[in-house]
Amino acid sequence: MLLIQTDRDSFVKPLQAVTGIVERRHTLPILSNVLIEKLNDRLSFMATDLEIQITTTTVCDAEQQDFAITVSAKKLQDICRALPDNMPIKLEGMDGRIQVKAGKSKFSLQTLPADDFPRLTAISDSMGGILISQKVLKELLSLVQYAMAQQDIRYYLNGLLVVIEGNNLTVVATDGHRLSFASTPLESSHEKQEVILPRKTITELNKLLTDSDDVVRLEIGQNQAKFEFSNVILISKIVDGKFPDYNRVIPASTEKKISLSRVTLLQALQRASILSNEKFRGVRLVLTKDTLSIICNNNEQEEAQEELEIEYAGDPLDIGFNITYLMDVLNNLDCPNVECGFGDANSSALFTIPGNNNFKYVVMPMRI
Repeated sequence: MLLIQTDRDSFVKPLQAVTGIVERRHTLPILSNVLIEKLNDRLSFMATDLEIQITTTTVCDAEQQDFAITVSAKKLQDICRALPDNMPIKLEGMDGRIQVKAGKSKFSLQTLPADDFPRLTAISDSMGGILISQKVLKELLSLVQYAMAQQDIRYYLNGLLVVIEGNNLTVVATDGHRLSFASTPLESSHEKQEVILPRKTITELNKLLTDSDDVVRLEIGQNQAKFEFSNVILISKIVDGKFPDYNRVIPASTEKKISLSRVTLLQALQRASILSNEKFRGVRLVLTKDTLSIICNNNEQEEAQEELEIEYAGDPLDIGFNITYLMDVLNNLDCPNVECGFGDANSSALFTIPGNNNFKYVVMPMRI
């Protein structure tokens, strides 16, 4: 029985959008599958790992018969990607299998019943959706997501905090050693809502969001968050936990301030990092009159030193940091200059963008 007839590109694109969350090895075999459903003139692809569910929809021929099947997501994707561009594809179904036909190629794949495919229930307790452009949301996430923890036992740090309050959307990430904060104004005012989204959700959103002005609708419920944009619906479970009070972490004021070119500082750190200790990744920043020295040493007694000219007339300072944390923030910003604020050698440093109060990056010092 013919299920669908289409060209490779219009089939592969929505399929690829959902397969990123599919785990290859799973205790439930059906979670390795993608659910393909046709209803009238809509063809949808759905994948889930029970924490996140992504659905994409594309237009198809309404005259073909409606159907619902599940098939191995990775195998189907690999087959389709290996075919020439714009190659016509046919999917035929029979006796618990589907056949993928393209030109003189033919692949027979096992299917599992669509009724057995687990779905996350729709949000029923949302306080209404917020609207934000894809471009703005993508930029906001990229400003903070690198500071999320990885596999920390404090599981709530492995995610990203989203706060909607009044007409502001704020996102915060921290791994306990550094914290990034970014916010953007919304067009309308909303009641306060606060959720922690899992790392995997943020990773997938980063892949799926485009640099367009198309709108994202975000709804937050008691246990789930839903992102709806273009032809994508992403539903994610929420991390249960109490996020640290980020307002207490961000220094209210820093006495010693310098402003310098982001790229110049980044390149100096990249060069110095070649001779940093591979385990501790330490770097010393030494502030003296109109000079910033960047010094790295390693176990072989080798040393790298960079000197940058700056405008600085404050007290001298010698402070240590993890050099990766400094390079992370500079790599993820897209501004010509950065401002660095310091207290003493035991206080956190604050990185900001000149003339922009909507971004803050705090990094704790380390002993070197």
